[in-house]
Amino acid sequence: MRKLANAELDRLDIPGFKKTKKTPLILVLDNIRSLNNIGSIFRTADAFLIQKIYLCGITAKPPHKDIHKTALGATESVDWEYVETTMDALGKLQQQGVQVISVEQAESATQLQHVEVQPDTTYALIFGNEVKGVSQEVVSASDGVVEIPQFGTKHSLNISVSAGIVVWDFWTKLNGIKRKP
Repeated sequence: MRKLANAELDRLDIPGFKKTKKTPLILVLDNIRSLNNIGSIFRTADAFLIQKIYLCGITAKPPHKDIHKTALGATESVDWEYVETTMDALGKLQQQGVQVISVEQAESATQLQHVEVQPDTTYALIFGNEVKGVSQEVVSASDGVVEIPQFGTKHSLNISVSAGIVVWDFWTKLNGIKRKP
């Protein structure tokens, strides 16, 4: 088996990315402090053709060298917007008919593997601060809460890892990719 060179991967250029149909997913970053996590999430958003990222509260905005270090140019391809509070972003999205889902450990949260997505629905996934998670106010105002099952000793996953897991799960369900049980 031969490893492929980047030129063989047939990836979109930035103008092609901007024109292509996007996955009906929006990511909302609720007070993320790590610039590397922000950059990593931009890169994941690029990989799965995410519609937009909302950067809220203390979440840093591009351009920034530490975001760029992990985003590797994805801040140029993925649409993003800064909103002062996550509640403002949440309200704006709900007014547009977007289903807003907090990714958090909460009472009555739906385990990720049990989430059923609707093909004609746009979803906004809210990811919270590395220490405090998604704020209670935002969780309470969300249309639903999704939890990633965990079985070890730690209480949480890194936010960029969580984003990758949840985005992949939603992407496969939205695109009808069947997984073996």
